[in-house]
Amino acid sequence: MLLGRVRDLWRYPVKSMRGEPLDTAQVSERGIMYDRGYALLDRETGKIASAKRPRLWGRLLQCRAQVVFTDGAVRIELADGQELLVSQDDADAVLSALTGRSVRLVRTPPPAAEIERYWPDVDGLQMRDTVTSGRIGQGAPDGTFFDYAPLHLLTTATLAQLQALYPRGQVDPRRFRPNLVIETPEGTHGFVENEWVGRTLVIGAEVRLRVTDPSPRCVVPTLPQGELIADIGILRAVAEHNRPPVPALDGARLPSLGVYASVERGGVIHTGDAVVEITAEQ
Repeated sequence: MLLGRVRDLWRYPVKSMRGEPLDTAQVSERGIMYDRGYALLDRETGKIASAKRPRLWGRLLQCRAQVVFTDGAVRIELADGQELLVSQDDADAVLSALTGRSVRLVRTPPPAAEIERYWPDVDGLQMRDTVTSGRIGQGAPDGTFFDYAPLHLLTTATLAQLQALYPRGQVDPRRFRPNLVIETPEGTHGFVENEWVGRTLVIGAEVRLRVTDPSPRCVVPTLPQGELIADIGILRAVAEHNRPPVPALDGARLPSLGVYASVERGGVIHTGDAVVEITAEQ
């Protein structure tokens, strides 16, 4: 069954920095090539920097990271327009000055790597107005920096539904940092990817995904990034209108938008590729 077509492809070469749009992406069990290939390690705590703790790391969302060479070299553009390559000798010093923390860029997480999350005071969240710390990548291969799984999918139907429910908000897909934005067929309405959990999708000629869980939302979509303004109403609208059960969290109903997926078969994805649901027999 045709579910839609790939409208946008994104990768984020440095964790918690803004990313880059792609026309074509090479996908493996570790997600899109070079996605979250780097992260900042806080030297004091040993934790991975994440904008989910905005007081410490929110400034990272004002930076943009881009792969500039075929060997995966990454360039970072800071909010003031300054540019640096992650391989520069002074890259750690520049990023430490930016964040006000002693950090270093790393390509491999430490064992049992953790990030901190701030939970705003919003109904429906697991915690409210508190900070927690937890393991990353529990739905991804070892040695990656994903918060949970290697791919995040979001549909245009869901974005349109949220915009209708919260008309004054800037409901822009970039707030939610998906890897794939899927254009759903005309006449498709609602938070449709909630129904994809547990199903298998084929994208284009090669890639096969297993949709594992809804993607619980946190503070990040509410934060300013580029021309997108701060807006806690985004999270409040999600919490009010879409709380599907999350299998990875024992079926807890949490504010969610989009879905996570694991990669059963890698290959190449292009914008415009069909997204098809298949049965177990296929």
